[in-house]
Amino acid sequence: MIADRAQRHASAALSWSQVRSALPGAVRKLDPRHLWHTPVMFVVWIGSVVTSISAVVQPSALSISVAVWLWLTVLFGNLAESVAEGRGKAQADTLRKARTETQARLLTSDGSVAVVPSSHLMPGDRVLVSAGEIIPGDGDVVAGVASVDESAITGESAPVIREAGGDRSAVTGGTTVLSDEITVLITAAPGSPSWTR
Repeated sequence: MIADRAQRHASAALSWSQVRSALPGAVRKLDPRHLWHTPVMFVVWIGSVVTSISAVVQPSALSISVAVWLWLTVLFGNLAESVAEGRGKAQADTLRKARTETQARLLTSDGSVAVVPSSHLMPGDRVLVSAGEIIPGDGDVVAGVASVDESAITGESAPVIREAGGDRSAVTGGTTVLSDEITVLITAAPGSPSWTR
């Protein structure tokens, strides 16, 4: 119970920090050249300008309140877009960092295990990944069954089962094995696109 409450507070603090960092981007997006690419927000922006002019020319409680609400709608729409962009960039940076810093347990041809940086892996290499470890590259599970946290990629908080054979064998570099141990056959060189799914 206390741990859940602490986690909620930590995520709330993270959300407010994301909002604060996204606020300058939201204000910059008030530029009509940016809003033009989002027709609904562009129409609301035009309505905001027209009602603001109306509120200045003939002030009334109604025209002022409508202008304020329209400006808040445009600002919060831009803020939501900026927060989403910030989260996407942060996830991409985290994955990039995980791929470059991850150590892989490479299975050598003589059956021994060598620890190498994931950036040295090539297609055809086989690596062991145990619970708590990050999958060092895109590939297919060739031995074992494991629960994998793919939330960094998909945003889905529920773990997925990955197992050898079948249609659930593809794994993505940067995701985390939560249970058991699997052997992964690397199918893409570091930095190249993978189309294993």
